[in-house]
Amino acid sequence: MRKALVIGVDSYADCPLAGCVNDAYNLSAALRTNGDGSPNFDVRTITAPPAALDKSELIEAVETLFSGEADVALFYFAGHGQIEGSTDEGYLVTPDYRPKDPGVSLSTVLNVANRANGIRARIIVLDSCYSGSLGQIPVMQRSDMSTISEGVTILAACRGSESAGEENGAGVFTSLVVDALNGGAADLCGNITPGSIYAYVDQALGAWEQRPVFKTNVSRFTSLRSVPAKVPLETLRRLPTFFPEPESQFELDPSYEHTSENGNVEHQAMFRELQNCNRVGLVVPEGAQDMYWAAVQSKACRLTALGYHYWRLAKKNRI
Repeated sequence: MRKALVIGVDSYADCPLAGCVNDAYNLSAALRTNGDGSPNFDVRTITAPPAALDKSELIEAVETLFSGEADVALFYFAGHGQIEGSTDEGYLVTPDYRPKDPGVSLSTVLNVANRANGIRARIIVLDSCYSGSLGQIPVMQRSDMSTISEGVTILAACRGSESAGEENGAGVFTSLVVDALNGGAADLCGNITPGSIYAYVDQALGAWEQRPVFKTNVSRFTSLRSVPAKVPLETLRRLPTFFPEPESQFELDPSYEHTSENGNVEHQAMFRELQNCNRVGLVVPEGAQDMYWAAVQSKACRLTALGYHYWRLAKKNRI
């Protein structure tokens, strides 16, 4: 079972936002199904407006999400964030904000997730100012230390000292996360993990922009969404057939090229698979400028370093 709580808050009396509700709907849509339309997360979406969403309601929703048993539970919040100066504690600000009680502390959210031992993978995604402070230990005044239980992963829009920006009616961070979930962060098999999402967002944001934060305590990544593979899985599984050893070269000749008068149907089918691998960087021609000329000139092709990685996965029956 995979469940997600997605919250977006625009309705702050003194300082309303314009993109958080949009972010919540966009992320919910991305999480609800996989790229092939199959069910993915069972998503509960709460937005303010129209909901009031006071502090107690947010705490209750988080506790409900991380209760019971599940394979994956994902919590997302888009809205204002605040650091309480006297304690250095970060908060998710709720619409019933008061100066001494701004909302739900980040430590409260993390403590609930840390205790959810019935859920194998707990993912926390925050698009709010100062959200990168989640997991720090303010009472020890050690911003370089975090306390995260096994199975917990945090993706935050910015560091604990930074603001999270909005642009064109959406959060900068969330827009990138949604793009990543829609396939931008997929591996060749079509799997999208928290780590690949972070890498995608990290590369998109420059050194002078808000810097995303990634913290995790896991022994293996969980796929958050899948999209169609960039290369048919059957082709990836055949890499050890094409290349018995990683250093092997696959010898080509004109019979592999469909434009050849002496073409071989079986060879041409194999060549199409090798060309697919070439397009995604798994295979390169040897001694020719491209795969076409490698066949016409009776050259060869070989695995790249990335190709060897997928060769090894296929050899070990992991794809």
